[in-house]
Amino acid sequence: MITRRVAGIDCGTNSIRLLIADVGEDGRLRDVLRRMEVVRLGEGVDRTGRLSEAALERTRVALAGYTAEIREHAVESVRMVATSASRDAANAADFTAMVEATLGRAPEVITGDEEARLSFTGAVATLPAHAGQRLLIDIGGGSTEFVRGTGALVAAAISVDVGCVRMTERHLRSDPPRPEEIDAAVADVTGVAGGELAVADPDRAATELVAVAGTATTIAGIALGLPAYDPEAIDGTRLTYEQVAKTTADLAAADHAARLAIPVMHPGRADVIVGGALVLRTVMERSGIDAVLISEHDILDGIALSA
Repeated sequence: MITRRVAGIDCGTNSIRLLIADVGEDGRLRDVLRRMEVVRLGEGVDRTGRLSEAALERTRVALAGYTAEIREHAVESVRMVATSASRDAANAADFTAMVEATLGRAPEVITGDEEARLSFTGAVATLPAHAGQRLLIDIGGGSTEFVRGTGALVAAAISVDVGCVRMTERHLRSDPPRPEEIDAAVADVTGVAGGELAVADPDRAATELVAVAGTATTIAGIALGLPAYDPEAIDGTRLTYEQVAKTTADLAAADHAARLAIPVMHPGRADVIVGGALVLRTVMERSGIDAVLISEHDILDGIALSA
């Protein structure tokens, strides 16, 4: 079978990720390498409107390592996509210049709509067939995407400025967060995401809810009681609303040290996971769907496929 080696890089508000994969004639990805680094590119952007020098440098260091991996694995085609933080920052040109100098090509700063569509493409490529419509939620650091579709066909896609980093910086300043901070975050998510969710699925036609990205997969790992992060065990897990609500409550009651000690918790996610969990729990409440299917495949897979 003729294959083509591609690489996708997803640079979000909280993390930067690399996927190197072979694409066969059947159009399916076969992983060669996956990497993830928490660089917090969007740190402070909601408040200052700018990417900080420290955040740019953290991102540059991670990207330099990815560039070396891409060369070592003889990748034929590379696509790097930048999302929420890069869209929002007044000094996004500094980010673009850094990427060009490091990777040798400019990043694509995509719209929220395209971000949503890439997430859906990447997720459904590996999901089992579903006869009805799916509603996908992709909780990032600075934004959350809602996508509704059937099979691989997208019917509606929308992006909102609600994410785990943004909610944490706006509301969850205590350790652990105080009840009034939790209430403020939930009100924020409900006010913004609730309305947009109605736009994405106005007739509540979706019969299956799918969640992707680090917030959802981490919550799944915690709910399953895994002794370590295990993508194969997490992928395809179906969580009930009760499981998500309990895990969210437990995380909100714990301090940073206790969250950091959870076996599946990435060190760079412990301080923002409560914000992300509140988004997921609130969306489940608003959608009326009482279970969520967790996928390890998301926008990163969509980027690689599009490369």
